[in-house]
Amino acid sequence: MSTGEPENLIQQRKKKLQAIAGLGFETYPRRYACTHTLPEILSQYSARGAVELSAQKVSVRVAGRVMTIRPHGKAGFAHLQGDGARLQIYVRLDAVGERDFELYKLLDLGDILGVEGYLFRTKTGELTVHAERLQFLAKALLPLPEKWHGLQDIEIRYRQRYVDLIANEEVRRIFDRRTKIIRAIREFLDAEGYLEVETPMMQPLAGGAMARPFVTHHNALDIDLFLRIAPELYLKRLTVGGLDRVYEINRNFRNEGISTQHNPEFTMLEFYQAYADYRDMMALTERLLRHVGQAVLGALEFEYEGTRISLEKVQRYTMKEAVVAFWPEAGQGPKLEDLAEPRASLRWAEAYNAWAAKAGGAHEPLALAPDTAPGVVLQALFENVAEQHLVQPTFIYDFPLEVSPLSKQKPDDPNLVERFELYVGKMEIANAFSELNDPAEQRDRFEYQQMLREKGDLTAHAIDEDYIRALSYGMPPAGGEGIGIDRLTMLLTNSRSIRDVILFPLLRPEKHADEH
Repeated sequence: MSTGEPENLIQQRKKKLQAIAGLGFETYPRRYACTHTLPEILSQYSARGAVELSAQKVSVRVAGRVMTIRPHGKAGFAHLQGDGARLQIYVRLDAVGERDFELYKLLDLGDILGVEGYLFRTKTGELTVHAERLQFLAKALLPLPEKWHGLQDIEIRYRQRYVDLIANEEVRRIFDRRTKIIRAIREFLDAEGYLEVETPMMQPLAGGAMARPFVTHHNALDIDLFLRIAPELYLKRLTVGGLDRVYEINRNFRNEGISTQHNPEFTMLEFYQAYADYRDMMALTERLLRHVGQAVLGALEFEYEGTRISLEKVQRYTMKEAVVAFWPEAGQGPKLEDLAEPRASLRWAEAYNAWAAKAGGAHEPLALAPDTAPGVVLQALFENVAEQHLVQPTFIYDFPLEVSPLSKQKPDDPNLVERFELYVGKMEIANAFSELNDPAEQRDRFEYQQMLREKGDLTAHAIDEDYIRALSYGMPPAGGEGIGIDRLTMLLTNSRSIRDVILFPLLRPEKHADEH
């Protein structure tokens, strides 16, 4: 076992474990029956004074991790930590007896201990368990991070999340809040009449998004399968089957880069509603955000990276409006009428590339091939020019057809689709659209994507014949949406990296001292 800890410290703790066994304690017992959790003790008895506790003599059996030890001759104190709470214990030789007091003296920080006794208040007023019996439960052979500095090394925190949770109370609060966010989402969708379902995570075709998949192999069937990049096509199959409102909260996997906003394994909410369109999804999303804010924060305002963000309302821009509105140099970029020129015009494409070059000067260069489709250029311009300014909740809608293979076209402009993305804190949080349900049109879109795949675009969508067959049975008009749970949690916990809100983010394999 390579731990990086000095071997002599580990050996000292192993000797203490042997001494504890010599006292007659089982070193790793199977269970310990508690009467209360530590949070329950604090919740139920923190308001009771010393006189009331003395009169009642409340008996308790509690357990937790030893976080402080303060011996004083034939007595001493310690703090137990568990379930996000800390509670003091008081151990006296004449109360617990010689054997249990010897155990107390052999304890190290990080050990797990059971305590039986009664509640009282010390002279300083701290709620405390007066121990009458101790039970050893587990030894921490590795020492916890140094008390005053905690666990601060980011790499170690992510790699050893178990230690991070012990040492940093804020980390536990983040994951408590993450659970509350998911619970609030379920409450909202259940109340709206949605049915929670589960769809395959190993799929014969990677579909529902434009992303590079992970590939695995099923030995018994001797077939390659893909870890899903999205559950979309399966959820829409269910609307064909008559499940008019469905949702799923589960993992997606995309074989792409890692950043502060991207992890190859991430959690998504996807939901679909028959007889609705993307504007209905906008209205539903606003209500969902407000519900989650109230349920989790008790408010519609919160701070993220030093800025107050309000969920009270969501501003709206078409993608073209956002490019014009947020152009870095007023008057130097395109106007709305410029963006409305016919797509067949070569001048239009050349102008887009010229504008892209200007945007690149203000932000990052845009490497656009001369034959890049106008809609792809428009999206690149938006990402380069506008995204960085979308701090308050903002719907960006009316996306180019070329980047939206599963969305309905707008009746007044077939070059655009009925799609929106929600941005908050400069991050894309949600993606939604009026679902394409014409099987012939869907086949045309898939064939266009197939052409891109043949040109080397590994993120382009494959042709899914079974999905086209499902549409051919008749899919009702529907609105659908995906919301990134990890990014939403980042916002509502003021976390700057997606790794802060994923318990075990993907990391490079750990290198040990004997590796070269």
